[in-house]
Amino acid sequence: MKKTLYELKQNLVTIGQQLQKTEYDLAAKAIDPSASMEEIQTLQRSKEDLKTRFDVVKQQHDTLEAEQLAKLHTDKNLQALTDPAQQKMAAKAELVRGTIRQQAVSTEALQILGDKNNTGGEKFLPKTMTNDLLHEPFVKNPLRGNSTVTSVTNLEIPKITFTLDDDNFIADTETAKELKADGDVVSFGRFKFKVKVPISETILAATDTNLVQTVDQALESGLAAKEKKVAFTKTPKTGEEHMSFYSTVNGIKEVTAANKFKSIKLAIADLHEDYRENAKIVMTFADYMEIVETLANGNATLYSAQPEQILGKPAIFCDSATDPIVGDFRFSHFNFDPQMIYDRDKDVNTGVELFVLTAWFDHKIKLKSAFRIAKVVAIP
Repeated sequence: MKKTLYELKQNLVTIGQQLQKTEYDLAAKAIDPSASMEEIQTLQRSKEDLKTRFDVVKQQHDTLEAEQLAKLHTDKNLQALTDPAQQKMAAKAELVRGTIRQQAVSTEALQILGDKNNTGGEKFLPKTMTNDLLHEPFVKNPLRGNSTVTSVTNLEIPKITFTLDDDNFIADTETAKELKADGDVVSFGRFKFKVKVPISETILAATDTNLVQTVDQALESGLAAKEKKVAFTKTPKTGEEHMSFYSTVNGIKEVTAANKFKSIKLAIADLHEDYRENAKIVMTFADYMEIVETLANGNATLYSAQPEQILGKPAIFCDSATDPIVGDFRFSHFNFDPQMIYDRDKDVNTGVELFVLTAWFDHKIKLKSAFRIAKVVAIP
């Protein structure tokens, strides 16, 4: 069976290491007065044998690599594609394959993806790919579609998006105190993280659609997982404390009751009407089903009711929200730096090539007074 390019690369590494060791041993024996001529000749023959093997495998590797590169340019002639969607798909695939194989990506492909620099030397992720990752629907982060998401470098925004000309009065006293204590402008920082996508030679050799879907889905999942992790962790990393709803740095008001149903109801009522109108509840599905089971008391019809009918507000299910969070999630804001960097790496444990995305982002809770955390306390 014909070997793949990846297998030939691995064979080259293995034989190359053996050849290097033999050359080292031969040099050591040659200067050792106690070594016999027979030992030296044996190592010499071994070196010549390994060198021959290495040259044969390298020739096979170089031939196959040239064939695949030629096929890539033949099959993916971007100028021959008239459909913009197909052009974009082919350009994405060329970027991924070129990055993994350490080959140059064509200027045409970079231009199709929105890279106006044309050199690609900085390895900035092209604008089109960045927009796709940040603004297409994410299925694994429940806050997507509820929280605000932007992509602006060094973003600064006002906490309150409107004012009244005839007075300076803010109806919610908690909001007024918060603005006085923390200021009325939110400044976003840059916190780095990486997403690594393992890519085998099989995936690289697959169709453009399969390759791009594999990479895009993995990158989207990585971004969504990071967003969800920082927003709901109870043990944030140093410097990221402000990103979590549960962090003591934010100090979001806790509303307590004997069970979660009552604490959620009280939390909704405790919100100022400006936030209550658009409030939603982020909670675990297990907590929701426990509430339904308790309220149903054998009545099956309650199980088919919408969460809003039972809780009074729409529910967003997230297993990370161990204590329900009630509030207007428009004041939860994720901001990404538009300049993401792509590169390649290798998992030394498995030998699998990695497509690596480096990104910078921040999560700010713009107004803490727009949220409540519903907690249960045991009645003494």
